[in-house]
Amino acid sequence: MKRFTAWRRRPWAGYAVVLAALAAIGVIYAGFSPQTDRAEAEGTAQAAQDLANGKQLFNKNCASCHGLNAEGTKDAKGKPIAPSLIGVGAASVDFQVGTGRMPAMNPGAQMPRKEPIPPFNTEIKTDYEEKEKREAAEKQKAQAEKNLEDLSAYIASLGGGPEIPPASATDPSKGNVALGGKLFRTNCAQCHNFTGQGGALTGGKYAPPLSHSDVTPTQIYEAMLTGPQAMPVFNDTTLTPQDKQAIIAYLVQTREEPNPGGNGLGRIGPVSEGLAGWLIGLGLLVLAAMWITAKKPKKLKKS
Repeated sequence: MKRFTAWRRRPWAGYAVVLAALAAIGVIYAGFSPQTDRAEAEGTAQAAQDLANGKQLFNKNCASCHGLNAEGTKDAKGKPIAPSLIGVGAASVDFQVGTGRMPAMNPGAQMPRKEPIPPFNTEIKTDYEEKEKREAAEKQKAQAEKNLEDLSAYIASLGGGPEIPPASATDPSKGNVALGGKLFRTNCAQCHNFTGQGGALTGGKYAPPLSHSDVTPTQIYEAMLTGPQAMPVFNDTTLTPQDKQAIIAYLVQTREEPNPGGNGLGRIGPVSEGLAGWLIGLGLLVLAAMWITAKKPKKLKKS
């Protein structure tokens, strides 16, 4: 005890205690920090790898029209061939590529919806009975989802833009159907019909139907957010996220409603129903009249 007391009274004892405390703090910090730093480093490396994959996919499938730097291209007369993708955002890429509109096969007034190309086809069949086919299809679908996510992230890295909405924002069960119907009839029915059946526009363009089950809530939200083709942009100041969710809820409920007559006839109201009733009813009356007059009365025999 006396030896320890004597050692403590030495001039350098205080410095030794401080150094020991710093060493202990360093050991404790080193025990906790490497996992966090390693996770951050791995996350950064993975993000860089995903962007590299997105850039490779862009160069292979998109750069021939949109340019190597996504700046857009023009023909010899200065007429735009493909627009710039800088600032369009991940939501626009996810919508255009996920619905098969891009890459475009043939330029036209409007790009139709079609089956996405294999690297981005997330709608492939996976419910095979054979285990090998099912696993191969699930693997291909997972890779297509990752490719679409990487391509969207790469385009977003060039200039920002609208992001892909989260699942909570597109859940139709959380939307106000009554409000959605009112908003849809006010802002969308002029082109898409008041039940989302679609319709023709000018210049060879058209409003696509929204009543098909392959039109997902996420795609409807992205279309409102980015304004593809001839559609205007409904940003969050025009239609709030709650308004968009309400419209999605209305469309989903409308497409699930049964047709009491057996055939919806485009669901455009009494015009189509009256026309069908008139043509079919009048046609039956004409056929009945022809059938009656075709039977000639027998001549009366003389008595």
